[in-house]
Amino acid sequence: MRVSSYFLPTLKNTPREADILSHRLMLRAGMMQQSSAGIYSWLPLGLKVLKRIEQIVREEQNAAGWNEMLMPTIQPAELWYKNNCYNDYGREMLCITDRHKHNMLYGPTNEWQITDIFRNHVHSYKKLPNRLYHIQWKFRDEVRPRFGVMRSREFLMKDAYSFDIDKEAAKITYNRQFMAYLRTFNRLGLKAIPVNADSGPIGGEMNHEFVILADNGESEIFCQKDWIDTEVTLDKFDYNDNLQPIVDCCLKRYAATKTKHDPINCPIEADNLINIRCIEVGHVFYLGTKYSEPMGAKVTCADGRKKVVHMGSYGIGISRLVGAIIEACNDKNGIVWPEEIAPFHVGLINLSVDDTNCHATTEDIYAKLCSAGVEVLMDDSYYRSGAKLAIMDLIGLPWQIVVSPRGAVNKIVEIKNRKTGKHEEISVEEVLTRLVG
Repeated sequence: MRVSSYFLPTLKNTPREADILSHRLMLRAGMMQQSSAGIYSWLPLGLKVLKRIEQIVREEQNAAGWNEMLMPTIQPAELWYKNNCYNDYGREMLCITDRHKHNMLYGPTNEWQITDIFRNHVHSYKKLPNRLYHIQWKFRDEVRPRFGVMRSREFLMKDAYSFDIDKEAAKITYNRQFMAYLRTFNRLGLKAIPVNADSGPIGGEMNHEFVILADNGESEIFCQKDWIDTEVTLDKFDYNDNLQPIVDCCLKRYAATKTKHDPINCPIEADNLINIRCIEVGHVFYLGTKYSEPMGAKVTCADGRKKVVHMGSYGIGISRLVGAIIEACNDKNGIVWPEEIAPFHVGLINLSVDDTNCHATTEDIYAKLCSAGVEVLMDDSYYRSGAKLAIMDLIGLPWQIVVSPRGAVNKIVEIKNRKTGKHEEISVEEVLTRLVG
């Protein structure tokens, strides 16, 4: 992609409405524009990142055995009326009346909807376990949306739901999703800590938040100091294995949200306990029969008896993750994207567009990298050199290749690793080897 034909409205100055670093950088990098309070248009650069995160989440859900589907954003209020939960979300729930005077709502979550689908199609224990997920926009009318995409009113979410014959089977499914989340965040370049948390309006007997540490985090946790440096090995397990020992290993260290932490009964000594700010990026719930029982979601067992199924609910905030990753991956010059989710792999900068050698060298490198399957953003604009370099640092692509008039004459370019900041001069012939292998 060429900058001359790419919609990339970067900003030199920080808009006053941006509260935290990720919000400032997303606006300055031309990733989004506010439409109204807590609602954003995702511009091309931001959308590419959003889609990359979405795909990683999808791949890990599929690998863990969940089936993708798609539920509507607008739900009939009748489902919520029947189960006496229409007021659970209070004024955060956006209520709508259609032209036929039917009460509808813009779904804040999908537990009732998915349970209705399940009970209409699954009637035998032989169809269990049943694991479904979708990736869909949701709306919660926050009284005070802030922090950009971190606490917005409209947001993209992966929510998954499971149905099992009993509590023991449901815990096995819970563990599979627990591990899928650890793998997902690991692929996104994040260290996620599972934390004992409140269940909120979702409810259920057991739940864990997954948080990443960030100075500008919206919430606080109390945890053991050694959790910060603990690494969990994820590459030597199979989803069909007994995952309980691995999950237990993750949970044996103390971590709790501020509302769940009890200083009187805390099992950790004060000198080994820290209070630190964080960002929630995922949440898993064992729901038991909270939704299945009132909805009559039952299956017929081998002995002919009908049994209420046990459920789980599992969410990852995909649009929120964009902001969370920026909070964790930045420096004084801008964003530093992890390679798996960077919008482009390489930023190719022509410092002198009208220079014949610069032009020829840049076009040659661009063609070869594109042919090799490398996604390149080539700056062929007439901006000043300093501005070009600053924009590339701001948008945070993993690699930069700088073509200057002096270097082009000698078939030499400068390559820079955005994360380490290391600069190196290499020959044009080496570029492909260095970036493709």
